[in-house]
Amino acid sequence: MFPDRARRWLYAAAILTIYGLAIMPSDKAPDLGAGDKINHIAAFLFLTLFGRWALRATGRLRLAIGLSFFGALIEATQAIPALNRDASAWDWIADSAAIGVALLPAWPVERLLRRP
Repeated sequence: MFPDRARRWLYAAAILTIYGLAIMPSDKAPDLGAGDKINHIAAFLFLTLFGRWALRATGRLRLAIGLSFFGALIEATQAIPALNRDASAWDWIADSAAIGVALLPAWPVERLLRRP
């Protein structure tokens, strides 16, 4: 339905949107209402599942490593005092855990879908 190029552009837009939300001042950033870790988990569950759809040729491990580095980049950026954000290694751990949680059930489902 969507050509690969369109999927990649949509995914790039999602990455940029999440990054923008993550670095805006915390009093202006949207919140799911259940705490900061839930925001991180939701964002990285979404990015992982969307990434599997958008970047079909990218392996699971490569996607996981890339997204984990993206989570670290967010935390490094949030450490800039002028942004009025709090950087936390625990947020990066939550991001990485969400990636793993999203990929575990995706693996057998993808295998089943590829079977003739």
